[in-house]
Amino acid sequence: MPDESKKQYRVGVIGHTGRGNYGHGMDTAWLSNPRTDIVAVADAHESGLQAALKKLKVDTGYADYREMIAKEKLDIVAVCPRWIDQHHAMIMTALEHGCHVYTEKPFTRTLAEADDIVQACQMRHLRLTIAHIAHYSPQLPIVKKMLQDGAIGEVLEIRARGKEDRRGGSEDLWVLGSHALELMQAIGGEVEWCFAEVTQNGERVTKTDVKDGPEGIGPLAGDGVDAMYRFTNGVTGYFNSHKDAGGRPSRFGLSIFGSKGVIEMQSGYLRPALWLKSPTWSAARSDADWIPITSNGPGEPETLKDFDYRGAHPVIVSDLLDAIENDREPLCNVEDARDSIEMIAAVFESHRQQKPVLFPLENRKNPLTMLS
Repeated sequence: MPDESKKQYRVGVIGHTGRGNYGHGMDTAWLSNPRTDIVAVADAHESGLQAALKKLKVDTGYADYREMIAKEKLDIVAVCPRWIDQHHAMIMTALEHGCHVYTEKPFTRTLAEADDIVQACQMRHLRLTIAHIAHYSPQLPIVKKMLQDGAIGEVLEIRARGKEDRRGGSEDLWVLGSHALELMQAIGGEVEWCFAEVTQNGERVTKTDVKDGPEGIGPLAGDGVDAMYRFTNGVTGYFNSHKDAGGRPSRFGLSIFGSKGVIEMQSGYLRPALWLKSPTWSAARSDADWIPITSNGPGEPETLKDFDYRGAHPVIVSDLLDAIENDREPLCNVEDARDSIEMIAAVFESHRQQKPVLFPLENRKNPLTMLS
């Protein structure tokens, strides 16, 4: 039963069947929290809308999300479609009506769009969180504490890779890399500069390689991405992705290399994380074994069962409600969401300028539209 001493939140769910659908379980995330009631669903695809209403056990549906937001007196809007070209308009409409937001990643197509949303959240004192589920993984604060306590000595570098499947390169950077980059920044802190190159079949991308990307990404080019980031704490980070180079199992995630050892984290919620206490960074060249890092600490048994979005969404929803009620930012907030887009945009801006680019980026447009 709902706690009558606390506010009940009216939630509106936006999906778009055939154009990003309902994300990875973002529509059903609200069903497990006793303080959130899904009161309406919007989907421009009629049969998709009817299927969503049935699945979520909701009576009220709209073909136009703008009508839903205007009529339903919502507290929170879930922007579920994965296709990024819809996010700015959907989020801005929600914010203009005083609604807090939980949105699917990637955040926006450009930094200009992200800037609009950050400003709107700040002006209206509204909260936004994004489905960067690794940021909410219970292993992350443990890893950060281990780093602080010197578990791997001085941090020397961070390496991240995408899934490197058929989407490898720029599409991988956009669609999946935002997870790895956001996790990298959660560990490394603020970025100072980026130096990167984007290639197609091994050759530098030019204006003739730019085409309209899938999933509403917009202008896109390159099946290979090699990027270097310098963080303000002096640590260097790397992100790389090349088409069809991932294999199985995937390398999707990051590794943190230190003077006394290495920590590996897969991208996702409660995914495997490991610690090797050896400066060789290799179990084969040392007497050390890889030690699992669980939600209970290094070497401790795992007691949680749900992983990825099944475990992450309820945690994120609860954090968002607490942030709203205690006038604080969510654990992964609107500026974190913009930061992930800035790390992506910096790759293409550095490629365009053929030199390192400083943060914050001066260019807030898509750099691929400006290639000569």
